[in-house]
Amino acid sequence: MTGALDGILVVSVEQAVAAPYCSSRLADAGARVIKVERPDGDFARSYDRVAKGQSAYFVWLNRGKESIALDIKNSDDAALLHRILEQADVFIQNLSPGAAARAGFGADALRAANPRLITCDISGYGEDGPYRDMRAYDLLVQAESGLCSVTGTPDGPGRVGVSVCDIACGMAAHAAILEALIHRKRTGEARAIKSSLFDGMADWMTVPYLHEVYGGAAPKREGLHHPSIAPYGAYAARDGRQVVFAIQNQREWRRLCETVLENPTLADDPRFHDNVARVTNRPELDAAINAVFSTLAREEIVARLNAAQIAYGNVSSVADFAAHPQLRKMEVGTPEGPIDVVAPPARVVGLEPSPHPVPALDEHGASIRADFVS
Repeated sequence: MTGALDGILVVSVEQAVAAPYCSSRLADAGARVIKVERPDGDFARSYDRVAKGQSAYFVWLNRGKESIALDIKNSDDAALLHRILEQADVFIQNLSPGAAARAGFGADALRAANPRLITCDISGYGEDGPYRDMRAYDLLVQAESGLCSVTGTPDGPGRVGVSVCDIACGMAAHAAILEALIHRKRTGEARAIKSSLFDGMADWMTVPYLHEVYGGAAPKREGLHHPSIAPYGAYAARDGRQVVFAIQNQREWRRLCETVLENPTLADDPRFHDNVARVTNRPELDAAINAVFSTLAREEIVARLNAAQIAYGNVSSVADFAAHPQLRKMEVGTPEGPIDVVAPPARVVGLEPSPHPVPALDEHGASIRADFVS
């Protein structure tokens, strides 16, 4: 069965995470993705060696692509890239600010030469504004965007443990490219897309922003508790093991009081009668919950939560996650042998993921050069 993007040619001058994330999803959908690497390779290839001697990041984000090593400052390599782009549908790049344009691969010039070309420039902070020339990486943007200030415990800020700014940017770019392909099919017009790490995380920071600007204060760091919904977080059982549960409405709150806490009168206590009151009086609320949970084994708490139809979960380690019964995996070929990775999150009924391999550096250089001879 063919992929939805079969016949679409994507060229990506890419490195690190954001652009490779975007292009890997296009490859998963059947697009031919030509990954243009520096002669010494995408530096993400050397982030670590945990996946059979290969970088976990690179294995995750580069399946299904063709790799060619080019020095775009070299006239012959630049000419080859221009020939490829004459036939391309999509061009993605996340080089340092201004580097693509200086090398002759600015979006405006490329689209003038190929009006059907959809261009996507990925940057740290966008192409205008006072930060436009700043280099940016995930943790820097986590800190700059305020994400770290709402992440962590009351004792101090924390980093989100995965590259969320890169991922948010790559997801936004992927969606915009798909929209642009639909727009081009309807109108014949291509689009120029700009996506940045900061803008991607700024969108995700909308709720804290609204709390700060309109509510007068940003959400506080609450560790494993939701800052604006209560009770919604982790509580310890008698043996110290934790269970996370969530109350989303008044019906669930009443069931929690009646069935789990076995204290029906708590439901109408003025301190806890609605979510705003419960958040305001969180210390007293947590004390009431802990007074019950500290007398019960975790299994007893889970049984009561199930009986009350209250959503709950485990505080899993990465080892727990790796062995999780709900985790879907797929096998991907790599230069060092097959590796099990997490399967794509969106499932298409009747289609099973069938990823193509992760390429070695310049693995397809000769064949790509043959395909695009002058």
